Amino acid sequence: TQDMEIMTQLESLKKIAKKKLKNNDPAHDFEHVMRVYRNAEKLCNTETGNKKLVLSSVLLHDIIKNKNQKNSAEKSAKLAEKILKANHFSSDEVDIITDAIREHSFSKGRIPSTSEGKILQDADRLDAIGAIGLARVFSFSGSNNRPFYDPKDPFSKNRNLNDNKWALDHFFEKLLKLEAKMNTKTGKLLAKKRTKILKNFLKEMKNEIYP
Repeated sequence: TQDMEIMTQLESLKKIAKKKLKNNDPAHDFEHVMRVYRNAEKLCNTETGNKKLVLSSVLLHDIIKNKNQKNSAEKSAKLAEKILKANHFSSDEVDIITDAIREHSFSKGRIPSTSEGKILQDADRLDAIGAIGLARVFSFSGSNNRPFYDPKDPFSKNRNLNDNKWALDHFFEKLLKLEAKMNTKTGKLLAKKRTKILKNFLKEMKNEIYP
């Protein structure tokens, strides 16, 4: 049946992704991809978009992760194209999936052009917030030897934000902005819940830094 065929295609993409992501840092490893996958499944239940293409784009969205994060989406899309063709995806399917991958990244600041791209972007952004988002920020900051905050001005009251230098700055530079940028209705609802967790954390952090 068609469903069986789709399952087989997704399974083989899963294997490829797992291999490619083996040496990634914990914030961008295969488990990250699988969490985004489960988020995307949830979004596909309520949003319109071709589920097979959404899930394929999820599996391949981070297959190339550069240390400095530059052009990762572009490079992942190029490699994804090769992989998809080898796995018998039609050229229309390849276009939709690679566009979704190309357009998902935060730094590009683009709203994806397809519903599949919008779901991928939301599913990926959900993993950047909430409890898991917290864990990822500090894991990533740790592997880059980044201190938690600027001791002179932890909450950047009187300085420019710089999340390459301080972990807490990433909350204000990116994470707290994601809720407003969600594309789908379900994405917005889930993001609201996860953003509350971040805000509570920052409140507690403040109390502990300034007892």
